[in-house]
Amino acid sequence: MTAESEAQPEDRVLNHLLEGYRRFRDIGWTPHRERWARLGEGQQPEVMIIACSDSRVDPSQIFDVDPGEMFVVRNVAALVPPFETSPGHHGVSAALEFAVQVLKVKEIVVMGHGLCGGCKAALTQDLKGSVPGEGGFIADWISMLDEAREPVAAAHGTTGRAAEREMEQAAVRVSLDNLMTFPCVRSKVAKGELRLRGAFFAIADGVLHFMDGETGTFAPVN
Repeated sequence: MTAESEAQPEDRVLNHLLEGYRRFRDIGWTPHRERWARLGEGQQPEVMIIACSDSRVDPSQIFDVDPGEMFVVRNVAALVPPFETSPGHHGVSAALEFAVQVLKVKEIVVMGHGLCGGCKAALTQDLKGSVPGEGGFIADWISMLDEAREPVAAAHGTTGRAAEREMEQAAVRVSLDNLMTFPCVRSKVAKGELRLRGAFFAIADGVLHFMDGETGTFAPVN
């Protein structure tokens, strides 16, 4: 019996991560020391990606970029809350402010994805009324999609892939609309210094779609 097979489950998870780290040192860091030295002096990404926390949707892998090229924020369902100044811990808003005002990114891409659990929960409302720690935090977060859910549910019902896909893409449009409630974003968009884009990644076939800014529809990238 090998040491790996004898390891406790928590050790196997850590060992897997450490194996990946060692590969990174051999392949991703050592041959690119000059790039990492430059990154040690600061970052200058031109794009911010707002994506879902789903483990299957890694923006860096999907867009095949090097470290330092994208400023990434990930959360349940890739949501951007509307601008507000009430006291609280506004994680997405803080990251957005940093990207736009400090890093001065030129593009913000909101990327939704297929088979999104957060969007499915928003559609079915299964977590509605849950207490924090038992689904309540999620329910409160995805309540941002309640208004967008109504036409989706009316046209497609609340179950099945057709309805789920409509909800997933509607969530991207909600986040794009909410981005425009931020004065710093609205001002830079008006001046042509910043552009907002919607995207959708279909896990099952690996196809990336971009949203038409005029129609709000999504089409696959050629």
